[in-house]
Amino acid sequence: MLIPSTFSIVGFDPDEQAWGVAVASKFLAVGSVVPWARSGAGAVATQSYANTTFGPQGLGLLEKGLAAEEVIQELLADDPQAELRQVGIVDAQGGAATFTGKSCYDWAGGVTGPGFTVQGNILVGAVVIESMASAFIASSGNLIWRLYRALQAGDEAGGDRRGRQSAAIYVVKPGGGYAGFNDRWVDLRVDDHPEPVKRLGELIELRDLYFGKSPVGEQVQLEGDTLRQVQKLMSRMGYYQGPLSGEYDKTTRKAFEAFLGNENFEDRADFQAGRIDSPVLAYLLKHYSGER
Repeated sequence: MLIPSTFSIVGFDPDEQAWGVAVASKFLAVGSVVPWARSGAGAVATQSYANTTFGPQGLGLLEKGLAAEEVIQELLADDPQAELRQVGIVDAQGGAATFTGKSCYDWAGGVTGPGFTVQGNILVGAVVIESMASAFIASSGNLIWRLYRALQAGDEAGGDRRGRQSAAIYVVKPGGGYAGFNDRWVDLRVDDHPEPVKRLGELIELRDLYFGKSPVGEQVQLEGDTLRQVQKLMSRMGYYQGPLSGEYDKTTRKAFEAFLGNENFEDRADFQAGRIDSPVLAYLLKHYSGER
């Protein structure tokens, strides 16, 4: 049996009412095994001869109001291989608990703190877990980035002593999913890569680019030289056939709508007002600056 030797962090943000798991391992597609979360209930990481029933069963128990430590005890009670398991749980109130069975392969262990738990097995040493906990406590920003920075710290500290292969992050909050239809705020996986944690960070940055939203005060008005740059770019790409006038007329607007629609950035512009979110404009001008 392949063993998902793993380092993971489970965390909670009371302000966002968000729960999530970030994980990495020398194991194919670790994101398909370890992380489980449900808004309003909590989050679970199950690893080391992972019993994947711990995910849905644990979330069900959390949903009933059990505390993290109580859920772990319930899950392990009827498991004949409990001493091979490793699990970390954060409950609906941010209570955290972790368990490492006596038969987990060294180095193995975990630590909990306010609103988080970190655990790992087959690691280079305790420094991995310690670095992750310190990074989570010290970091700022939303839960997605705090979990990622903790995972990054564990990776930089040596991580899985067998090497690198996959990484994932799964974070939920009420209405956090696409168009608010579900709770899946972020669900990104790197299933097989020589630098999976680094690549995961790149994907999170892309996620922010595509699904973020700038305040109106940080949007760029399309006019003058800025608009001429955009017109020139759209002309080169075949969206626009008019002059480089720097005027946001009907022809320019139609081309601009088609361009951003094709690039999946339509939610990051105000077509009527002729404004675009600053990070998206910078990305487009840089990404398409040369001939395609």
